[in-house]
Amino acid sequence: MLPHQNPDPNACLVGRVWRAGIGPCLVTLRGDDVVDITTRQVPTMSDLLDLDDPAAYARFADGETLCTLADLVAGSVETASEDTLHLLSPADLSAIKASGVTFAESMVERVIEEQAAGDAERAEAIRAKVKGVIGDSLSGIEPGSEKAMEVKRVLQAEGLWSAYLEVGIGPDAEVFTKCQPMASVGWGASVGLHPISTWNNPEPEVVLAVNARGEIKGATLGNDVNLRDVEGRSALLLGKAKDNNASAALGPFVRLFDEGYGMADVEAAELTLTVTGTDGFELNGHSSMKKISRRPADIVAQTIGRHHQYPDGFFLYLGTLFAPIQDRDAPGQGFTHKIGDVVRIAEPKLGVLQNTVRLSTDAPEWTFGARELMRNLNMRGLL
Repeated sequence: MLPHQNPDPNACLVGRVWRAGIGPCLVTLRGDDVVDITTRQVPTMSDLLDLDDPAAYARFADGETLCTLADLVAGSVETASEDTLHLLSPADLSAIKASGVTFAESMVERVIEEQAAGDAERAEAIRAKVKGVIGDSLSGIEPGSEKAMEVKRVLQAEGLWSAYLEVGIGPDAEVFTKCQPMASVGWGASVGLHPISTWNNPEPEVVLAVNARGEIKGATLGNDVNLRDVEGRSALLLGKAKDNNASAALGPFVRLFDEGYGMADVEAAELTLTVTGTDGFELNGHSSMKKISRRPADIVAQTIGRHHQYPDGFFLYLGTLFAPIQDRDAPGQGFTHKIGDVVRIAEPKLGVLQNTVRLSTDAPEWTFGARELMRNLNMRGLL
């Protein structure tokens, strides 16, 4: 599937673009046309998601046709600037949250990272030891259940308990801030690696679009760029491993829930990942939402409620099954990114998210935040 193909002609897809001389705008796809539907009533994605029926609004709102989808994609490359029409991340004022260790299989890899203390060369031997104890016994265990607590006791006795297993099978989900509002990047942009990292990977995920009332209104694709060596040294370094310039990619569009798409489709999603290097290396991966250990709606309920409000809503990465162990350079060292890698994350009902790997210090600086958005919307008479 090409990035500019609409995954489903009946899908209600909405996103954000940068218009030269204007700024960020809300758009929807109508056939192959990109239509600007920004209004004073609905100037931001956060406002759109707060509507009772965002899909109905997107389908029937008056708008201005800007270009074809193919033309928009062609302009949405790393060299895109304020002078070109290009895709942005679909999220604006919403918080960007992420849930971790939601798949039993990738949870094993988190334990390996921790036991290896960020050393890729030690990971292979530890992987064999950990899997010898855990095997596939965690698959299908409901987090927080009596059976999960029994597994916890067994693993503690083997000396293999960790913070990752606690959030993987314990009652409380891991939910953290992936980046600040307005800091995520969209289709075609650079994704950033902190220069200190030498062991890192993409994480292909489904991302929920949730409004201020805690209602799930749609879904998109995300790359939760991860520094395995940094997080492996200590779980307390999660912020440094996860939140860096251009480390959160979203898009290309949000598919809004309607009569043809909903939570059942999210829970059945099958994601594929391709990493193509300038060195000729290719990595192929897969993540099946059918194997998630926690129901997505339960993670949302742990994120928002009387205990914590999000007045601008939030986007929530749901975690990934994918944990790369394919050797790229030397045997036993597994996979790590190289500068120039092209990452493609695809799902039949959500399209394709594509980005190119750079150092976070080489990716464009994040300068357009919430304050600049408010100034821009005010100048345009949209506030």
